[in-house]
Amino acid sequence: MGWCAVLAITIFLSVLTFLTVVPVQATVHPRATPGGYVQTAGPGSASFTMYTGCAQPACGIAASGYTAAISQLAFGSEPGLGPGDACGRCFALTGTEDPYSPAYTGPFGQSIVVKVTDMCPAAGNEAWCGQTATSQTNQFNMPVHFDICADTGGAAAFFPSGHYALLGTWSEVSCSQWSGSDGSPLWPGACISGENAPLWPSTGCGNQGLAPGASGKTFRSFANEIG
Repeated sequence: MGWCAVLAITIFLSVLTFLTVVPVQATVHPRATPGGYVQTAGPGSASFTMYTGCAQPACGIAASGYTAAISQLAFGSEPGLGPGDACGRCFALTGTEDPYSPAYTGPFGQSIVVKVTDMCPAAGNEAWCGQTATSQTNQFNMPVHFDICADTGGAAAFFPSGHYALLGTWSEVSCSQWSGSDGSPLWPGACISGENAPLWPSTGCGNQGLAPGASGKTFRSFANEIG
């Protein structure tokens, strides 16, 4: 056998060995969230405030237990379009500091479980709910904000006396941990089916429109599109 043939065989065996030893790495693509919204089960950091007037929530169904509005980037809809995929999902919230009174170290209120029934829109609430698809934290460097409804007792349980804004942690939990009852739909298209959906990234009510700062296709309800 000539030296050329030996060289060719050697090269072939070297290539074969390389292909055998070096595995092919699969590319894993993250789940695309319709509309550019940022929705994860956590756990993570969050900011918290309180509000009143919770009887006409964006999800279209009020509730008697602890409820909250969530920042628009996580809510999953635009003002006026109706429910987003956060509707009906439940979250465990814990306060750990007051951004306006950094010297205060406690005691803090209870850790509570809330059901999301409302949206905190980015427009007009930039300090707390101004997260966008391109700038995903608010002015307190928090990626998610919860505005806790005071009408059903959640704010009184969560906030220590004299404190009306907190920073802390959150995580999505099963709504079996939430205490309360749902009201009747306030209009056609109302949805809180996130209460029965698995944790994110599963789909409940679905997303609509575009997240603040997002560009591209405007989505109708994702649940309807794939159903």
